[in-house]
Amino acid sequence: MVNIIDLHKSFGKNVVLSGVDLNTDQGGIYAILGPNGSGKTTLIKSILGMVLPKKGTIEVLGENIKIDSAYRNHIDYLPQIANFPNNIKVKELIRMIKDLRGAKNTNEENLIRRFQLEPFLNKKLGNLSGGTKQKVNIVLTFMFDRPLIILDEPTTGLDPIALIQLKELIRIEKDKGKTILITSHIMSFVEEISDEIVFLLEGTIYFKGTIAALKEKTEQPNFEHAIASILSKHHA
Repeated sequence: MVNIIDLHKSFGKNVVLSGVDLNTDQGGIYAILGPNGSGKTTLIKSILGMVLPKKGTIEVLGENIKIDSAYRNHIDYLPQIANFPNNIKVKELIRMIKDLRGAKNTNEENLIRRFQLEPFLNKKLGNLSGGTKQKVNIVLTFMFDRPLIILDEPTTGLDPIALIQLKELIRIEKDKGKTILITSHIMSFVEEISDEIVFLLEGTIYFKGTIAALKEKTEQPNFEHAIASILSKHHA
């Protein structure tokens, strides 16, 4: 689904990605983890074509993304911070995004019910809480049914009920054979939802594999201790 070969990116003298190789299978949930400044956001934005790498190749669905930008039509992306216009209503935003993407068959009604957004459809975005805005963001991401989903900190602001719904939704999409890339600082969420961990350190992939393999490698009894062990060795 996503194949990355020898990816390099610098901002001035700051090397952010240094020889990243990553291959994800179809129908898997991959958590991209790492400390602040490890290159997670740059990696995601490179896949989306929002950042141009200095060197390397990115393929999505077998197509080199440099050759044709149409590959983005196969990606649903939830940004960490969604900057919505405050003065339009939720239902107007949903309609506007559908029109922009030229989509006819969308799934927003089921998603609106799942996240109990019916009472907010006629409210302006500027009057919504952060958690409700995030639910709107989730609806906008998942309503298009694309094969690759990228979720940047999707749990931000969600209450426990919405979090349960999000986890169920992610599993449903995975069962359809979709590939899902997630970044999150919530380790319990990552542990529950992920098939594989991709751990970045200083712009390179330090570890890629299952949580069980990570615990074995670090000789730690649980996931959070395994992550802490990597970070403490890195800072030592």
